[in-house]
Parts: sequence; C-alpha cells; structure tokens
Amino acid sequence: MSNLGPLFLYWVLTLLLFLPLSSSSHSEAIKALLSRLDARRAAPSVQESAAKAVLRRMLPTHLDSFQFEIVSKDVCRGKNCFWISNYNVSSKNGPKIMIKGTTPVEIASGLHWYIKYWCGAHVSWDKTGGIQIASIPKPGSLPLVKDEGVMIQRPVPWNYYQNVVTSSYSYVWWDWERWEKEIDWMALQGVNLPLAFNGQEAIWQKVFTDFNIRKKDLDGFFGGPAFLAWACMGNLHGWGGPLSQNWLDQQLVLQKQILSRMLELGMTPVLPSFSGNVPEALKKTFPSANITRLGEWNTIDNNPRWCCTYLLDPSDPLFIQIGKAFIKQQIKEYGDVTDIYNCEPGSNSDTFNENSPPTNDPAYISSLGAAIYKAMSQGDKDSVWLMQGWLFYSDAGFWKPPQIKALLHSVPFGKMVVLDLFADAKPIWRTSSQFYGTPYIWCMLHNFGGNIEMYGILDAVSSGPVDARVSKNSTMVLGLAFRSEKVQLVEWLKTYSSRRYGKAVHHVEAAWEILYRTIYNCTDGIAVCFWDKSIGHVILEESE
Repeated sequence: MSNLGPLFLYWVLTLLLFLPLSSSSHSEAIKALLSRLDARRAAPSVQESAAKAVLRRMLPTHLDSFQFEIVSKDVCRGKNCFWISNYNVSSKNGPKIMIKGTTPVEIASGLHWYIKYWCGAHVSWDKTGGIQIASIPKPGSLPLVKDEGVMIQRPVPWNYYQNVVTSSYSYVWWDWERWEKEIDWMALQGVNLPLAFNGQEAIWQKVFTDFNIRKKDLDGFFGGPAFLAWACMGNLHGWGGPLSQNWLDQQLVLQKQILSRMLELGMTPVLPSFSGNVPEALKKTFPSANITRLGEWNTIDNNPRWCCTYLLDPSDPLFIQIGKAFIKQQIKEYGDVTDIYNCEPGSNSDTFNENSPPTNDPAYISSLGAAIYKAMSQGDKDSVWLMQGWLFYSDAGFWKPPQIKALLHSVPFGKMVVLDLFADAKPIWRTSSQFYGTPYIWCMLHNFGGNIEMYGILDAVSSGPVDARVSKNSTMVLGLAFRSEKVQLVEWLKTYSSRRYGKAVHHVEAAWEILYRTIYNCTDGIAVCFWDKSIGHVILEESE
C-alpha cells in the first residue's frame, strides 16, 4: 500500500502475535530469550543519554523541557511501558514533562506519544509529511498531562519492522546520516526488532575465503547493490555486479554504525543466516559436495550468466560448516548483539522464496529446516529463527499442510517465529491452524517497492490483528504496538488529518472519509481500485 502504509506502520507492521498459550515450552523459551537480551542492555544512564540524543536530533530547542528516566518492568506491572507525567511544575522556567520507560525505545515512544496527542505534531516519513513540529508550544509552555499522568504498556515483547527486500528497494544507497534518521524514526514508533542486513556480503567474502573461494569467484555470485536481495535469495546471480572492495568495506563499516545505534536504543537487531545458496566455484572446490542447480526465476531468460543459482543440499556436512562459519563470523565482527536470525530473502536464508524445492517430500523439507537451524545453533547456541512465511502465499500450490507443517516443526518449539507477511490481505494463519502452533508475527506489506497504485485495506489493518487473537482456537496473543483494541477509524482519520495538515479542515476530513470508503478499503488482495463517478461506487480490477 504505497500511500496508506506509512500512516499505519506504527500500528501494524510492528505487530507481534506471540506465545502460544497452550505450550509452556514456547513460553519458557521466549522468556529465556528476553532475559538474555535484557541482560545485554547498557547502564540506565547510558540508555537515558541515548533517548536524550533522539530528542536533541528532532527537537533541539526543547532539550530542557523533558526529563527521561529508565525504570524496571516492575514499575510497569511486569511489562515494557512508558509513563508520561508532569515534572517540576512550579519551575520559573515553566513545567517539564517526565517520560519514564523500560528502554530507550519506550522513552522515545513516550516522547512521540506526547507530542502527537498533546501537541498535535506529526512524525512520519518524508513522503507522508516528514517531521512536522510547528504545533509544539515553546519551552515553558508545554501542555500538562492530567493527574498522575498516563502509563501505556507494550502488550507484546517486540515490534518488528522491515521487509527483507527493502534493503534493495530503498536502503541500498543510504549513508549514515540517512540511517540515523531512520533509526530515530524506528525508536519514536516503538520498533525494537528491526532487520539489520547491511554488510553481509563482506561477511560472506571472509567466510568463503576460508573455504578457498577467491574474490573473483564471488564477482559472479553477488548481484549489484540494487539487486542484492534477489541474489541472496537465489533468484539470480551476478546481475548488476560486480561489487567493488571499497563498497564491501564501506557497507561493513556502515553496518557496525547501524548496529551500535540500535543497541544503544535498546533494540534487538535481526541478522541474516544461511540456507544453502552458494557460488558456482564451491562446486569446483568441493567436487563431492551435494550441490544442485536451481531453475529459472522470472526475468533473465535462462541466461546461465545470471540465472539458475546453486544450492548446497542440507544433508551435506558442508552445509552445517558454512552456516556455522557465517554466524560465527558475524559474532566476531559485531560482538554478541542478538540471538535472532532471519531466514528469508535478502538474508541468504530462504532458499525457496519464489523457487520451489526439488521435492515435496515432507521428510526432505524437514531435513532442510533442521539443517538451517542446526547451522544457526552451532554458531549461536541460543539462536531463534525468524522465518518469512511469504513462500506459503506465493507458492501455495506447493506448500500444502504436510509441507508447511514439516518445515515449521523441523526446529525445537520456541526456536522459530514466522512472519505472516501479507496478513492484511492474505492471512496464512487462517488456513494453517495458526501456523500449527508456531509463534508468528502479523505483518502487512504496504508498498511492494512503491509499484502499486493508491490502494489500501484500512478495515483489515485496524481489525485484522484483533480478529486473529480472538479467533476460534487461537493460540496467539497480539498487540497493536502500544494499543490493545481495534482502532476507531473514522475518529482516527479526523485526528490524523488535523496533525498531517496542521489544522482541522472539514473538506480535508471529508476527503479522507471518501478515501477510507473507496480506494483505501479494497478487499481483493492486490488490485487496481478506483472510483467511478458515473455510477457512484468503487470498481475493482484484478491486477495481472
């Protein structure tokens, strides 16, 4: 949803459906993971400084107008939260606002909540208004909150952000200045589980060097910067390449900056892992390895220079060696920054994204999943696999219940979380018995690289996560970021338009209600949706 998405990213792209209620093993595994991640956080003073730095970059005139404090979960009744209250009301310089939170992300979210709902500010991406803060009163004149203030709990442990191919669609040319702005935006929106894919080609270069693969052999393996996501998922190779050594080195430096800032703010970065996509040269270096060539993808006309990548079979011992080496090399470069590893396109770890496996035998599919996780766990014994569920939608003819169940149950319970990536339009949880008991994240795909028309499914966005939670035999718990109930859309749109355009305008509100009733409430999945004035209703046409 190219235009709708940014408005609702705060709500929906970061939704976590989590912790099957019927499985104590799931719950205990996740609790242990959260405990490990919490133990890595910096001292409270360091975290408070990180949150203050977000304020400094966004609103430097108000540095003395806010007081930040890190608190324990006990203050928030056992959950993560932020707490907004008045502070030093009688000061001659005017009152301050105190924002307490369990992490810097919670504090930044509280800051955003305050300037949004008390001051009418708008914080979004540049194409949907950017940062509009002219409505915020001058220092000393900030509006007070009532009584003891307001505490907002995070109903779920994590709020997830990004689609893996965004690393090629949008991020590929970003420098640190642009990344710093995006990470601040994440913190203000409550994101604490972002993907972190930059620099992985430099990691792979070092790993494959240890397996006697030369740099020139990798020139035809990596794609060019704008095509790396599809090269990594095994759809093509070499297209737009080769990558210069300077580019590889620069991306690794940038990744370390990104990870450092994410960690300062209390985020848990998600790193890539390995699923078998290898350079052709590995077949020559290890002639006895079980390496097969995949088929044609979509657009490169069976040209072997670009198409038909190579897959190392998970049953081969070399698979575990390479997967383990990749995780270990990341830990060596970045430190022990996470236990969560992504298994999807763009992370070299979703072999069958838009490529069907060579067989539908559940035993083979189970062995693939087990091998991917074994490689992760030998590199990081506490690893959790974050797996994209897009393949269950895009190749539904192949992924029937036996195949889905075989993959999802190939790892220990509690060690996999699935992304129901297109849940706003094509929710897989409905047709897979809640992913057969595997924890999953309710996601929305709002953009597709900016290549679809004005289009949206507002009702699904506002109600879908709640419907999933209350559905019959649901084993999941979910939240709408810092909301726990369905959004009242008509009223929300009025307040949104006032913030977005600087004041309440009746005609603007009426226009947004028309959009809500028409192109922003299409129900066909992916379609061209437009208003026919002559007949007074929406026409839906299925896209090719």
